[in-house]
Amino acid sequence: MSSRVLFLNHCGVLGGAELVLLDVAAHFRHEGEVILFEDGPFRSRLEGVGVQVSVMKAPAALMGVRRGGGFLSGLSAAPGAVSFALEVARRAKSFDMVYANSQKAMVIGSLAALIARKPLVWDLNDIMSSEHFSFFHRRLATGLANTLCDRVIANSQASAQAFKMAGGFAVPVVVYPGIDPGPFLAIDAGKAAAARRELGFPSGPLVGMFGRLAPWKGQHVLLDALDRLPGVQAMFVGEALFGEDEYAERVRARVRDEGLSSRVRFVGFREDVASLMSAVDILVHASISPEPFGRVIVEGMLAAKPVLAARAGGVVEIIADGADGFLFEPGDATALASLIRRLTTDSEAAASVGRRARQSALSRFTRDTMVAAVRREVDSLVGARA
Repeated sequence: MSSRVLFLNHCGVLGGAELVLLDVAAHFRHEGEVILFEDGPFRSRLEGVGVQVSVMKAPAALMGVRRGGGFLSGLSAAPGAVSFALEVARRAKSFDMVYANSQKAMVIGSLAALIARKPLVWDLNDIMSSEHFSFFHRRLATGLANTLCDRVIANSQASAQAFKMAGGFAVPVVVYPGIDPGPFLAIDAGKAAAARRELGFPSGPLVGMFGRLAPWKGQHVLLDALDRLPGVQAMFVGEALFGEDEYAERVRARVRDEGLSSRVRFVGFREDVASLMSAVDILVHASISPEPFGRVIVEGMLAAKPVLAARAGGVVEIIADGADGFLFEPGDATALASLIRRLTTDSEAAASVGRRARQSALSRFTRDTMVAAVRREVDSLVGARA
């Protein structure tokens, strides 16, 4: 079955949800189109894999609504949102389905799909909890999903459960994000050593933390752990994305002020993730709030690295503690430091965990598995409407 799909995404920058959409949209590139509500590097990445992309600039009031905002901020955005949804609806009429990849995209998509009389899928990439969303936004999202979404696809059981706890009626279909293992399997010892030299870490234990710089992502937790590990180096890969520059500067200032610059590097956003992961000995994922999934955890596993991750959200669905990775309580820098010390002093144990991690990721979290699951959901929904 050939299903024409109109994908909606509010964001023009690259986050975990966008990287998932990149692979899904590439699969539908001959029968779909992506509408972005703002321009940015995500557009060029989509075009680079042959996806048709349009940028329809959403009203500033809509784009300015924040997750923690209340009723008044939503009310001020409502008139522009309705007008914008009408524009999207006109485009949606030539497709079989609308597929929303973010909450703002779902708000617009639900109205557009209703007007165009098309089925709507919401790809839920967030944990709908008070740590991440205000009461108003949780009720708005679940209310629209309950009445206007034909299917909710959640990226983990944790995201699905949080959706139901927030008031969602539907039982989301869980489709775990998947990753192309090819770049991670292609890295050898020589390339890893070259990457370390390029980064300025020719020798010594190296811990890597990948992802945007944000308070809830917990970069400060790793710095707290490093205070207990004088011989360990660290590399932070990523930048602040959504108004979190103040936190990023605070973390960088701490490194300068505490004299850690000789063993801590901030390398910014990089696309050569597989190469950088090959250079580290251990990967840390230290979110202090529940993580919906944890894409970089799977990437670290594919790189055959031991991953140390905070025990919350979808992370516990990825890592079997003590078998293919290790879990610690969110914010517990002492426990994190203990795990790092243990693995940096027992290279055989670290390598064994890394090998098991790769096999686990290959069996559960590949791009092909994910795309096939999304294709089944799309085709079954379109077929039911035919």
